[in-house]
Amino acid sequence: MAITTCIFDAYGTLFDVTAAARQASAEPEFEALRDKWPELAAHWRLKQLQYTWLRAVANAHADFWDVTQDGLDWSLEATGLQGDDRLRQRLLDLYWELQAYPEVPEMLAALKAGGLQTAILSNGSPPMLDGAVQSAGIEELLDDVLSVEAVGVFKPHSRVYDLVQKRFGCDRDEVLFVSSNGWDAAGASGYGFITAWVNRANEPMDRLPWTPAHVLPNLSTIPALAGL
Repeated sequence: MAITTCIFDAYGTLFDVTAAARQASAEPEFEALRDKWPELAAHWRLKQLQYTWLRAVANAHADFWDVTQDGLDWSLEATGLQGDDRLRQRLLDLYWELQAYPEVPEMLAALKAGGLQTAILSNGSPPMLDGAVQSAGIEELLDDVLSVEAVGVFKPHSRVYDLVQKRFGCDRDEVLFVSSNGWDAAGASGYGFITAWVNRANEPMDRLPWTPAHVLPNLSTIPALAGL
């Protein structure tokens, strides 16, 4: 069956989650971050994800913004940067303005020009996602922004992927689901979506029961995968 709907994870897929730490490190008042920002960014992202998985398993859901702050606090302590309230606040402020990857606007525009439906499906809360979408200027290129807050559990729970069919009324094999998280692409494959893993860091495949149908270095070939 032909692809009718392209669904994208947000953080790490459309939006560069390292941008906040990288940008803050270039600001004179945060010189202590200059050599530590890659380590802090990596810790922050990993802890953010780990806390979503633990909360999903423990049935202890929280707003993604709370999880994001918890992950940052752990990471600041791990890198010896705890106690700098100005740095913490600056990093959190920048997270609402994450930069989109360079190929994102052209890729989404091509999908829309080809008549496909496009949306985000993310762990992010609606206000966070709205901030990122507005900052990136891609709101006109998306038909919807779907958040796990509608079902109260984080990915890769099947209730999250259910949101796509409920919103668009499409069959699972009409959906191209795109994520930079290997575990997310795998979970969506198990759900029945056609999947693409955007493996920007050239990481090994996760050892899970399912694998993504496609592995890509970036998002530029998504229109071709969707049949355009």
